[in-house]
Amino acid sequence: MNSDRMFERVQALAAAKSRQDVPAALQVLHPDMLLENPAFGTRARGLAENEKVLGRFFAAFPDYNVVLEGHATNDETLVCWGYVQMTMTGDRFGVVPNGARAELPVFIQFAFKDDLIVHERFLFDLSELCAQSGVSTDAVRSRIFGAATARPVAAE
Repeated sequence: MNSDRMFERVQALAAAKSRQDVPAALQVLHPDMLLENPAFGTRARGLAENEKVLGRFFAAFPDYNVVLEGHATNDETLVCWGYVQMTMTGDRFGVVPNGARAELPVFIQFAFKDDLIVHERFLFDLSELCAQSGVSTDAVRSRIFGAATARPVAAE
């Protein structure tokens, strides 16, 4: 797959996600799709799991928008950078957000198979999202990963 086609697929996915259009997003994903979001501790494999995770994500961030500012490729991978804008809503993370729209740098790594996206690794700073949303990073991390992850670590 050439780099122009890779970026075309990624742009289609970005546009669909920015519209919160899950069916359109699924159209550019391979049946074996793996979506990883380390900040939220999520991994979704296959179209059914991706549909569920995207629906849950858009419920928490109904105005999600991604802006891709640049990209680089090799024969197998495309990496994009830019920023996301999104407002944390609801109580999914066990906190009450301030309603402010966050804007965060984002890095996204993609892999492809059969002319479709087969892997996306979506990277952003959870602490910055929490700060801009007026919520405790420790409380959110505790909700996502369990109480053990929120304990402070002593410096050596």
